[in-house]
Amino acid sequence: MIGTWSSAVSCAVAPVAAAPVAALADAGAMAATDIARQVGEGCRTVPLAGHVGFDSLPDQLVNKSVSQGFSFNILCVGETGLGKSTLMDTLFNTKFEGEPATHTQPGVQLRSNTYDLQESNVGLKLTIVSTVGFGDQINKEDSYKPIVEFIDAQFEAYLQEELKIRRVLHAYHDSRIHACLYFIAPTGHSLKSLDLVTMKKLDSKVNIIPIIAKSDAISKSELTKFKIKITSELVSNGVQIYQFPTDDESVAEINGTMNAHLPFAVIGSTEELKIGNKMMKARQYPWGTVQVENEAHCDFVKLREMLIRVNMEDLREQTHSRHYELYRRCKLEEMGFKDTDPDSKPFSLQETYEAKRNEFLGELQKKEEEMRQMFVQRVKEKEAELKEAEKELHEKFDRLKKLHQDEKKKLEDKKKCLDDEVNAFKQRKTAAELLQSQGSQAGGSQTLKRDKEKKN
Repeated sequence: MIGTWSSAVSCAVAPVAAAPVAALADAGAMAATDIARQVGEGCRTVPLAGHVGFDSLPDQLVNKSVSQGFSFNILCVGETGLGKSTLMDTLFNTKFEGEPATHTQPGVQLRSNTYDLQESNVGLKLTIVSTVGFGDQINKEDSYKPIVEFIDAQFEAYLQEELKIRRVLHAYHDSRIHACLYFIAPTGHSLKSLDLVTMKKLDSKVNIIPIIAKSDAISKSELTKFKIKITSELVSNGVQIYQFPTDDESVAEINGTMNAHLPFAVIGSTEELKIGNKMMKARQYPWGTVQVENEAHCDFVKLREMLIRVNMEDLREQTHSRHYELYRRCKLEEMGFKDTDPDSKPFSLQETYEAKRNEFLGELQKKEEEMRQMFVQRVKEKEAELKEAEKELHEKFDRLKKLHQDEKKKLEDKKKCLDDEVNAFKQRKTAAELLQSQGSQAGGSQTLKRDKEKKN
């Protein structure tokens, strides 16, 4: 039984159930002695009397990982017609569903398809993202932008999931791109400007593995020169492609050898032909047969070994520890989060949050004060405008009032003149009537006198 150590130190010595027990026990004892010497005589070492069993921890991790399954996402970048879909079918020995792309796309579109694959007892959620219409436009200046935006969108989705209070990363479908297979046209000359610009924009966001598509279109000597030319142009333009890791001794030799074969010259085919006594994936030409899995014909086997069998987990790890961490750091720095203060002292998340919150409140108060001052200024301007309008109205009213008075005075004068004329006319009429009546009376008297004279 393992005893309890003092509160100052707690440590354990790893047990081994087979021959190397003595060596590891000695090493454990020496380590415990060193710790005891550093801490003091109060530290008590407890040697293991038998097998404990935590050497099965790797097996537990394997079983847990197998039960959860794995995810792997591949981005295929290349011009239409370079055999991206065919190569994917050949790599995973299956027929993926998909519609063939045309050369009439108005812009670059990314098409994503997810498949559940099973090999032995291991499940793999494979996502294949293809660039539809890449390189088909006359103006190819912005062809890389949809690809960069798509990769950043997957990083952003994962970051938002990480920032949630209740995270479910164990059940989250990781859609971050783990490997980018960049298909290079087999021209035999040099890389196109579009290829260099796109790979330069992507090398800090994804693991780029350049491959020469349809490599049977050029001869062996041209292919060798083409590989050298591609490698030289990538180095001279500062494009960082994915290098197979050589720090692990178990795969250092094979990965070091394969790094020298980059870029891989591949051929894809889902057609099986009978060659000898075996059915093999091959392409039949009038001049002969090209075998896909024959390393003398192409590098398809090398690509499959490096991408799937040997380095798939390293690609996943590099995506998380390098590319995603770079995106996450830049994003959090944009949001104002920092690890250290101006004096290079540790800065906790709580302090960062409080500082950012105080900064936000300060900015909010400043904006509020600016809005208040702007409101007061606008009110003053509006009041001035209203006063000016009121003054103009008063002036207009005074002008109209004066005009009204003048018109009224003129009318009164005209009325007075008219009244005078009417009175004069009445006087003349009265005088005329009086004269007329007097004349008629005088005429009547003369007539009566003449009548009397006639009678007499």
